Amino acid sequence: MSRTLYGMSGSRAVRSLWAIEEVGVDYEHVATKFMGESKQPDYLAINPNGRIPALVDGDLVLFESMAINLYLAKRYGGDLYPQDPADEARAIQWSVWGISEIEPSQMQIVVQKVFTPEEKRKPDVIARATKALDRPLGVLEAALSERPYLLGDDFTIADLNLSGVMLLFLMIEIDLSAYPNVSRWRDACYSRPSLAAAQARA
Repeated sequence: MSRTLYGMSGSRAVRSLWAIEEVGVDYEHVATKFMGESKQPDYLAINPNGRIPALVDGDLVLFESMAINLYLAKRYGGDLYPQDPADEARAIQWSVWGISEIEPSQMQIVVQKVFTPEEKRKPDVIARATKALDRPLGVLEAALSERPYLLGDDFTIADLNLSGVMLLFLMIEIDLSAYPNVSRWRDACYSRPSLAAAQARA
């Protein structure tokens, strides 16, 4: 069965590149850019939203990185996907939490620091968004205070999904020194060879 992942590592698609590298299945990578190529008719037939990533796995077509990753982990990931229903729910919880509690403020900073010329940046927007991250980072710090990973002793799709969202922290230089548990967890997640393999994709 053919399997194709569309996207590029310098975008949200890196999350799904990481997941497919982590589960270790063969796939074709089509390096689709989020500006231009993702708006072409051939790609819009796969993802009508015109965004990346997208996965085609046989007859299944999926978009949205969290949905793709949860599917890949459940279908191919073995212990990467929780077998216990309560842990499965927690994995979904942390995946959704990342894109609802971390990503909005994070993206405000990305827009200012990465896509806005320096002379047009708004320091007050950056300051407010950075401050807004304190609350969710405090929640995450507490959750990681008694366990190495989100669900316990082992790395799971919950950790991949949430730390995948937070990869942009490196680009926008978010200081995590006040959150030692988050820092330790992030370093452990980012040391996985599968992430390096994903980041090496164009």
